[in-house]
Amino acid sequence: MEKKRIRIDDAVGMVLPHDLTKIIPGKFKGPAFKKGHVIEKKDIPELLKIGKEHIWLVELSKAEYHEDEAAEKFRQLAGKNISTTGPQEGKINFISEKDGILIVEKDMVNRINHIPDIVFATKHSLIPVKGGEDVAGIRIVPLATKKSNVQKVLSFSRNKKPLSVISFVKKAAGLVITGNEVAKGRIKDRFRPVLEGKLKKYGSYVNSVKYLVDDDNLIRDTILNMKKKCDLILVTGGMSVDPDDVTRTAIKKAGAHVVSYGAPVLPGNMFLMSYLGKVPLMGIPACGMFHKTTVLDLFLPLVLAGIKITREDILKRGYGGYCSHCRECRYPSCAFGKC
Repeated sequence: MEKKRIRIDDAVGMVLPHDLTKIIPGKFKGPAFKKGHVIEKKDIPELLKIGKEHIWLVELSKAEYHEDEAAEKFRQLAGKNISTTGPQEGKINFISEKDGILIVEKDMVNRINHIPDIVFATKHSLIPVKGGEDVAGIRIVPLATKKSNVQKVLSFSRNKKPLSVISFVKKAAGLVITGNEVAKGRIKDRFRPVLEGKLKKYGSYVNSVKYLVDDDNLIRDTILNMKKKCDLILVTGGMSVDPDDVTRTAIKKAGAHVVSYGAPVLPGNMFLMSYLGKVPLMGIPACGMFHKTTVLDLFLPLVLAGIKITREDILKRGYGGYCSHCRECRYPSCAFGKC
């Protein structure tokens, strides 16, 4: 790439080879003049205000891409339910087309960032995102880069895209709320409204609720009956190691395959993840009705997107799995559960 420096007063009639950025702190950041703009005499005062006393004319070799040409190629990185905007100032933004779970191939992102001139920034993988939400951006840092650098980026994503969104699926959930104190009316249930709210947030709903005393056989039979009409079963209470807490025993008696009892997440250590055939069955510890954000908020959205939870998925959440209990909860726009 060859550059030629031209005094601004002598640049009238010349074509800008790239966007020129203007920044007003706290108010605006964007192109004051776009690539391809023909400089006029009236533009000179504004160019001087943004610090441009000279214009650099750029001549590319046949082995190079201009920043915007490179950015256009990077659209190919978008996977399922991802759209793009730009290029603007040499950058492409990636946007979720639907509400769902963002999937980022972390190793691929790291490999791309090791390629000269390329910078690729994404949000965390496995977080809920909204349709229309920006999730990533990529650009080349200089005005031009070797075509071979761009081809390396595209080769990494030939068989698998670094970004995709798995959309939520509307599911009918069954709630099994256990505990003598609730079933016998001694205290008011606080679990149901919390769980209904979390399900509704992701487009699902409750179609069956049962309040049961601490009887493992009764809980087992109720779970098996719910399996016939529910896509998902949430069982609350009785998840601790207290001998009176029989919910975990009932889940095993129902024949569920327990992926994990216990999670390295606070709040939510005594979370249970299991499957009764193809039906996800989640045991929710008592923290689920007291704290706004818990282990349930990490895994319920994945289940509602049809993602099967593995033991490894749970164990790796220990890094970042300690909630700060902020006065104003900002989850998922915080560090909780990011691994």
